[in-house]
Amino acid sequence: MNTNPTVSLDNLSKAFGDVRAVTDVSFEVYPGEIFGLLGPNGAGKTTTIRMMLDIFRPDSGKVSVFNGPLTEAKKNRIGYMPEERGLYKDQQLERTLVYLARLKGLDEGTARQRLELWLKRLDLWEHRQKKVQDLSKGMQQKAQVIATLVHEPDLIVVDEPFSGLDPVNTRLVKQIIEEQSQAGRTIIMSTHQMYQVEALCNRIVLIDEGRSVLYGEVDEIKRSFSINAINLVGEGDFDDVPGVLESRQVNGAWHLALDMDVEPQNVLSELIRRPGVRIDRFELAAPSLDDIFVTVVQGRAQPHSEDHA
Repeated sequence: MNTNPTVSLDNLSKAFGDVRAVTDVSFEVYPGEIFGLLGPNGAGKTTTIRMMLDIFRPDSGKVSVFNGPLTEAKKNRIGYMPEERGLYKDQQLERTLVYLARLKGLDEGTARQRLELWLKRLDLWEHRQKKVQDLSKGMQQKAQVIATLVHEPDLIVVDEPFSGLDPVNTRLVKQIIEEQSQAGRTIIMSTHQMYQVEALCNRIVLIDEGRSVLYGEVDEIKRSFSINAINLVGEGDFDDVPGVLESRQVNGAWHLALDMDVEPQNVLSELIRRPGVRIDRFELAAPSLDDIFVTVVQGRAQPHSEDHA
């Protein structure tokens, strides 16, 4: 890419006492990009975000946001939606959103004008006088989206943005994220919903045990991995099969992620021998980010080249 990165993290490390939360994390994110920040629970994602936003200071390494250190003025160009809802629960929704918008530098008139548009788009206008605690979880999540975007930030950081949303509102928030990207804004998205990452993200970094273990374009990463997985349609018990790392149902079919040393035909033979199991369809699966996530975190697979490590 020819343009300068919006965010650049270089060999970040952070420890809390004897606990090393982040050991060596590096990545860059560019304008107009939807970037996935991934990792299992406790991997160091939130600590990395907090160092990026100057909430924590790194023990070593360098953070650059908008071509330099993060200043107070630059913070008004950032929208951050943490996984934990940060709204004042005993206050009215509209009053809370106006207050948060003003903290980001908007005057009250501009804040109310923009909020009317956002509240109507996200079906919260009729609920604007309610206290936040009286809203459903999905409504609170949509309110957080508004608080994150109302000041039109150039850098948007969202942690589990689809939490608590039904399919209709999930689609709406996805559309909003894509619009922000098309407007040239930089989006960093942390989520466990890998199918959303595949649908939205250009590039990803996977952090495990405080280190960047996978980094690059989603399509290239998927091509570079030999993932051992099968799809099944049938009836019976497909759990706890020897050599299967994970089994899950997707649209009525079963997807089984296998240990890299296990032959798919051996799994098929094992299943056929099980009482009450019927196999209607059996096929090798194309690699998904879910498979890559599971196998990398469990140390079972490596990409063909070293480009993404």
